[in-house]
Amino acid sequence: MTRILLVEDEAAIADTVVYALEADGFAVQWHRLGQEALAYLQKAGDVALVILDVGLPDASGFEICKAIRRFSEVPIIFLTARGEELDRIIGLEIGGDDYVTKPFSPRELVSRVRAILRRIREPVVQVSETMSAGTTTTVFDFTVDEQRATITLHGHLLDLTRYEYLILQYLLSQPERVFTRDQIMNTVWTQPETSLDRAVDTHIKSLRSKLRKVQPSREYIKTHRGLGYSIGNAFHEP
Repeated sequence: MTRILLVEDEAAIADTVVYALEADGFAVQWHRLGQEALAYLQKAGDVALVILDVGLPDASGFEICKAIRRFSEVPIIFLTARGEELDRIIGLEIGGDDYVTKPFSPRELVSRVRAILRRIREPVVQVSETMSAGTTTTVFDFTVDEQRATITLHGHLLDLTRYEYLILQYLLSQPERVFTRDQIMNTVWTQPETSLDRAVDTHIKSLRSKLRKVQPSREYIKTHRGLGYSIGNAFHEP
């Protein structure tokens, strides 16, 4: 049975979420405190997804997310009363997969859980002639291993979040092609209709930063103003 870790200090909300998830066939492990949930996750090997409240009594959900990302890429859905765009962007930047604002529909939350888990298990991008499904393929200076879901640059393994990996894989599937933000969002995101356009820009910025750590004087991802992004053979910065 697929296990979900719920981190929520309000019992009434937790009871509703647990009921909705269990009614849909999930097993739920519930913790009120972030540090307790973090300790559990470090020991457990069967957690498929984390639902994480931002306003916890002992620690910010954002800080718990950062701690999780030091040892795990388990999907994380933030559950919070905050609805400001800045908070949503912060959640995405630190490795969150989705963001649900209170009050919310339990059915919608379960739908988002299923969408994320389905996206993880299914192929995300359409494979072009440049990249063959299930193989290790070299594109420019990148090597993409789709079976292991890893990408290396000049032999250096890139430490990518899930969305960073999927965006980079998508760009590399058709080198030099310009992809619009909508195309990237609709292909990569689990719930594109509820996500922010700025989320693509945020992850592109993070990707560029990580690529520069390997190749400080070179750029791979190009911005086409008013159009979108493409990936090409690296060019030297002036």
